[in-house]
Amino acid sequence: MKTASDYEKTIIDVVEEFDYSTQNESYNKKFRKWRKNKNNPYTFNFSTNKKERIFIDGKGFVSNSPAESEHETISRIFFIIGTAMLLWVTIDNIIGKMIIFFLDIIGVNVHTTFFSTSCYGGSIEIVTVLIVISLIKICMPAFYIHKRLKMPHKVEFMSTMNHPSELISAIALSLAVCTVTNIPDAYSCSAKEIYSYFKSINTDISVWGQAEYVIYTIFDVIIVSVASETFFRGAIFSALRQFGDAFAIIITAVMASLLTQNFQEMPTVFIISVIASTGMLKSGSIFTAFAVSTVYKMYQLSIVIIEMNTSENMFLIRNLIMTGVFIVSSFTAIFIYIARNRKNKQHYFAEYHSDISTKDRLIFSFRSFPFGAVAFVCLIAATIKVIY
Repeated sequence: MKTASDYEKTIIDVVEEFDYSTQNESYNKKFRKWRKNKNNPYTFNFSTNKKERIFIDGKGFVSNSPAESEHETISRIFFIIGTAMLLWVTIDNIIGKMIIFFLDIIGVNVHTTFFSTSCYGGSIEIVTVLIVISLIKICMPAFYIHKRLKMPHKVEFMSTMNHPSELISAIALSLAVCTVTNIPDAYSCSAKEIYSYFKSINTDISVWGQAEYVIYTIFDVIIVSVASETFFRGAIFSALRQFGDAFAIIITAVMASLLTQNFQEMPTVFIISVIASTGMLKSGSIFTAFAVSTVYKMYQLSIVIIEMNTSENMFLIRNLIMTGVFIVSSFTAIFIYIARNRKNKQHYFAEYHSDISTKDRLIFSFRSFPFGAVAFVCLIAATIKVIY
């Protein structure tokens, strides 16, 4: 006579076999419900009885394969991701330029060239154009992803702060990383350009006395950070979690770094993205990712402001501040890590095991169309920026 356990061994159900111990029950309930929707082609909800086989003409009796189902679902998801990235790149490099060219033709004081990342003209016009293009570039792909994946808001955005200490730890780690990677010299090109522009408008007035610069700074540091994290750590991340948190962390970090289209920025953006993802998973809230991205931008801006100071003590002040930030942030992150491990050994990342290894899954994903093609385009755009 067969027991219940014997029966369970013959059943494969990838939705129920997923590790739901890392997040709260409300999130898990919604995530399960979304994954069980058979009408949604982007959910990996394969289930079968190992002993059941299907007859196919020319092949005979064959068994359903979870690996084949996984590949099909990944292909569909990466088609959506690739299309969203293509929207981002197209708006950033073509549509944005066309908007500026059109405004220039009708007499608006804003100008650029096709291969330039900079705008020229009046301060109000430049700030307005930068804000509009940035919003379109981020919001259109995010809206497209949201509509296609049909994900509930409570799944799309983790909203329960389970462990507040992980928020502080993630911020501390991001500050330490910013210092170690020496972002003042290598990763602040665009921030330096806009700061230099506003500083040169009127040497008798501080940039903080110019309303346009203040508006742009608030927009870039807060609005862009939140919007970008909504795109990378929202529906895309949740859809990729079906195949394990490590997979979702790596793919979203690769996406974020590629979409900078800048070889100098890619390494730091990749690491910051990993910190944002892990911090979100550990804390339970996307607010942690918002905070990490915002702090990263604030650190970048602060160092730019210090470097633009022409005093003899600029390098000493900058290095002292960087050293102080690194010591405090590293100590904070280590302290929280030790305190957390002494208190409990909680497991924060959902693992996924299948016949396909993580390495093979990543390779298959990078080869998926149009994701792989858009990634190549991003690298070409980065190369063009180096040349020009």
